[in-house]
Amino acid sequence: MYLQELIGSWLNNPFWRTSRLLTHQQEINDILASHIKFAVIDTSRGSDVAASLNQAVQPEVGTKPEAQAIQPEINIKPEATRNAPTNEKVQIAIPIEAEFQRAAQICARSKSAVMSMFSEIRMGKAIRLENAASLVEDISESVNRNASALITLARLKNQDDYTYMHSVAVCALMIALAKQMDLTEAQIKEAGTAGLLHDIGKMSIDSFILNKPGKLTDLEFEAVRRHPEEGHRYLLQAGGISEIALDVCLHHHERVDGTGYPYHLRGEELSLYARMGAICDVYDAITSNRPYKAGWCPADSIKKMAGWSGTHFDAELFKAFVKTVGIYPVGTLVRLASGRLAVVIDQGSKSLLAPRLRVFFSTKSNTYLPPVTIDLSAPGEQDKVVCFENAEKWNLKELERFWRC
Repeated sequence: MYLQELIGSWLNNPFWRTSRLLTHQQEINDILASHIKFAVIDTSRGSDVAASLNQAVQPEVGTKPEAQAIQPEINIKPEATRNAPTNEKVQIAIPIEAEFQRAAQICARSKSAVMSMFSEIRMGKAIRLENAASLVEDISESVNRNASALITLARLKNQDDYTYMHSVAVCALMIALAKQMDLTEAQIKEAGTAGLLHDIGKMSIDSFILNKPGKLTDLEFEAVRRHPEEGHRYLLQAGGISEIALDVCLHHHERVDGTGYPYHLRGEELSLYARMGAICDVYDAITSNRPYKAGWCPADSIKKMAGWSGTHFDAELFKAFVKTVGIYPVGTLVRLASGRLAVVIDQGSKSLLAPRLRVFFSTKSNTYLPPVTIDLSAPGEQDKVVCFENAEKWNLKELERFWRC
């Protein structure tokens, strides 16, 4: 059937976009498991309802036959599990170059929307969930087209917008990770919303402390450590926030070995979403420029985080995260076996070890080369990545101009 509309609250809607062709039983199950009461189908674009149901639920007088409202009589509540296989059609990612412009527009709108949302919460106003939902949907659609584009652009923050763009980046990372794990659409929506709201408690911290370039005092550090609990309090006061978003807000700084804060929870005491949030939060934080340090190289960050896997992070979730962003994420400077330097511009279609690159520098002659794009997974391509490199070692500036061109 072609689903035209679901009648009910957005909070009960299991899909990002309602208008869609239903082709798998799991999509039907998701609707029946929600609290949606009525569905409108378009019979000119899909099949009609079954004869028995069509007889039981007749359209009102004057209702067009191609837009009939039906009420399901069966309420199936399938258990959604972390390893549940997806039945949705695979969407082939578009080249990152084709997504950058749209992703940049989404980043700009998202920054403005998050600033407004955080300001409203600070003033004790309720969150307009429809606005948050629209924002998460835009980010999700960009991730669907090419996960690396928005995630990489959101990493480019300045001191003044770090908190807001960090929320956008973690939202995108949570969505991409949830998709990598084959979670349901409803779970992906929950993960994205949780990522968007996870750092709302930063509104309780003085901007002087957030932007301080030097070492924090004990009192300042304690103020920072209180932000998960402050954020949880804000969200409770705002009302209407899901338990998952509340949980991620409160526990995204916990570690699986129990050394995190605020409650020193460990292992399975932490929800799936809190463990996901911990990974996404740290990755964006350490790869972004901060007042007190420059962001780490994305590939170096993945390497360092791998060393923390099993202590800071859930090991299995971290493996899924690496598949999400790549061993060599976009923006990573790498050395090739040929002696050339290149920056990663997109993930390869066949292997995490064979990304798409823009080659621009020769280590043998220590000179720039005319930039050329190569795909290490292409047939006949003999070059390969030897290691990632430090841009400062070669006195390279503004690598962004190579991966965004």
